[in-house]
Amino acid sequence: MMSEKIYGDAAFRRQGLFGSATEMTYSGALSFMRRNYSRDLTDVDVVVSGVPLDLATTFRSGARLGPAAIRAASVQLAELLLFPWGFDPFDDLAVIDYGDCFFDAHNPWTIHDSIVEHARGIIQNSNAKMLTFGGDHYITYPLLKAHAEKYGKPLSLLHFDAHCDTWPDPDADSLNHGTMFYKAIQDGLIDPKTSAQVGIRTWNSDFMGMNMLFAPWVNENGIDKTVERIYEVVGDNPVYITFDIDCLDPAFAPGTGTPVAGGLNSHTALGILRKLENLNIVGADVVEVSPAYDQSEITAIAAAHVAADLLCVMRNRKVAGKL
Repeated sequence: MMSEKIYGDAAFRRQGLFGSATEMTYSGALSFMRRNYSRDLTDVDVVVSGVPLDLATTFRSGARLGPAAIRAASVQLAELLLFPWGFDPFDDLAVIDYGDCFFDAHNPWTIHDSIVEHARGIIQNSNAKMLTFGGDHYITYPLLKAHAEKYGKPLSLLHFDAHCDTWPDPDADSLNHGTMFYKAIQDGLIDPKTSAQVGIRTWNSDFMGMNMLFAPWVNENGIDKTVERIYEVVGDNPVYITFDIDCLDPAFAPGTGTPVAGGLNSHTALGILRKLENLNIVGADVVEVSPAYDQSEITAIAAAHVAADLLCVMRNRKVAGKL
């Protein structure tokens, strides 16, 4: 715990990893939820990190600005005890903001390996879990490679999205945010039989054996049945959670690169996430926030809430001795 109350810029001034501080909501260092900016992994439970990539997009660009937008949208979440949890996760969960992955955008064929090395340097050198902000959805592919090295392959994947991202791609080196799970399955990084895709509402002639929880089914059956089905599919397997913000309907997330009508609302998506604490979560990401297409930060605010709820789930897992 902090030995004294910090007023302002706690991301730089906080001593230790736990506790929250008092900030002016509209001012101060924009780390995620005002966590310490640090690259010291000692005793850290969760590392928040950004990967500002949008070179793999197939439609609208701008997701490279997503990590900064999510951090900026998190300021209100650091003010009060989180709803509906009623606690400050940082009383129990040691979280740092590691900053962003550096890569050379002018040499795109080096980007994949740069992301792998970024993640490898965190999870191979600590017991911390990663919560990563995109960036476009391609970033999950190299992140999965690093996580499979740490936790063994194949992993289960819990994937929230409008798109299945398993369209065929024979080019191993292509940067494409619609084909990376095709590659991940081909590489043996994820097991489709124990993986679920939630909110999908685009078609593929071959879903590669993934368990599909299409958006109409989720909207018709609700939170509890969706969660029940997720647990049936994933079981106790090590699972990586990836949340593409376009899982939400464009009414709730307009600021994204490939919006699709008919998606989940914020209540449903957050309600599902809040019931996942019994999953064996090894890592997570929130991707595809494109601020240039956002309205009044609607999308960034939704993404920040998704990330905060994932941290609360991890906090509960730690308290239960399962993190």
